Amino acid sequence: MKNKIFDQTLVKFLLVGAGNTLLSMVLMFLLEDLGYWLSTAIAYLAGALLSFFLNRYFTFKSREGFWRSAVKFALNVALCYLIAYSLAQPIAGWALGMTPLSSVWVERITKLFGMAIYTAINYIGQKFFAFAKK
Repeated sequence: MKNKIFDQTLVKFLLVGAGNTLLSMVLMFLLEDLGYWLSTAIAYLAGALLSFFLNRYFTFKSREGFWRSAVKFALNVALCYLIAYSLAQPIAGWALGMTPLSSVWVERITKLFGMAIYTAINYIGQKFFAFAKK
């Protein structure tokens, strides 16, 4: 059934995510002489491109036009980023606010929480919007 959330595409999506995370991390460190912003920007762009192609052709097997799905993918990623990290900060701040953790650790845990939210809603957005089957 094409409208199920938990199917083989979830496993493929997570594998692609692990691959693009690894690629981004390697590039970030290999390019660190370029400076913080340029090295991370190149690394994240490369990871996003890998994710787009692998999810389009391998995970979701999209037949939609290339440029249309590319625009939908970019919109989905941007929206998921805004939603995830907008939710993560107040929720994690509230949950961790009364702990003895330093502000550095609260921020790190908040980012991890944001990553988890992002991954979940990004999968749903890619499956049902960016690469939805007609």
